[in-house]
Amino acid sequence: MSDIHLSTKNLSYTYPDGTHALKNVNMDILKGQKVAIMGPNGAGKSTLFSHFNGLTEPTSGHIELDGKTMKYDKNTLLEVRQKVGIVFQDPNDQLFAPTVKEDVAFGPMNLGLSYEEVEKRVSEALELVGMEKYRDKTPHHLSGGQQKRVAIAGIIAMRPEIMILDEPTAGLDPEGVDKVLDILNDLNEDGMSIVISSHDIEMVNGFAEKIFVLNEGEILASGDKHNIFSNKELLKTAHLKAPIATEILYQLKDNGFDVDTTKISINEVVDEIIKMKKN
Repeated sequence: MSDIHLSTKNLSYTYPDGTHALKNVNMDILKGQKVAIMGPNGAGKSTLFSHFNGLTEPTSGHIELDGKTMKYDKNTLLEVRQKVGIVFQDPNDQLFAPTVKEDVAFGPMNLGLSYEEVEKRVSEALELVGMEKYRDKTPHHLSGGQQKRVAIAGIIAMRPEIMILDEPTAGLDPEGVDKVLDILNDLNEDGMSIVISSHDIEMVNGFAEKIFVLNEGEILASGDKHNIFSNKELLKTAHLKAPIATEILYQLKDNGFDVDTTKISINEVVDEIIKMKKN
């Protein structure tokens, strides 16, 4: 059986006004993988995500989920959305019920589950994201980080195999970022595939196993973080910055020092500097 969980095949999408949002996008996301899609505003990240669970139908090309071409009839889409859950960038696009528990229960109830099963899933999901004690609160009275965690709980309660998150740490303070990443790492350890979009280079550097760089609707490159972040020209083309650690090494190299600019962590930079001093 193939390890490919979700793939796009020559996926293109043109908006009714003629804007080419996606152009021949080919990508494979493997089972249990942590993937980041990076690119500037307007690169097509949100449009691509809306294709992953059938919210948008491609103009040409197609999506495959577990080797099956995605179809757009009601029954197939219901099956797809049980496997692929999306957490939107703004929790307000997702949270609308009077209480946290009702919000998290919405998806499982639509699956036609029993009251007992829905209750169990709501409690488990809220426990996982550390929001159990807020179950009777109104979502809009919560902080941005808490709302994000409730939105994630709503998807967890659906028990998807793949979770797609559009800018999951946008607008969060450092503690909020850490909490969200801890949740995503825990879910991944339990076997869930995680796909995020983000502008946060440092966060992606610490999280993703594979990175796709998207610019003007096209995949410019893909690879691990060492491949992507050490490619200065690629980052410049895609209007992205390198991690701070790599920027330091670039500066040292520009000043004539023999350093390895594929290093991307603070510890690796310290090792390079110690090695440089010894030489």
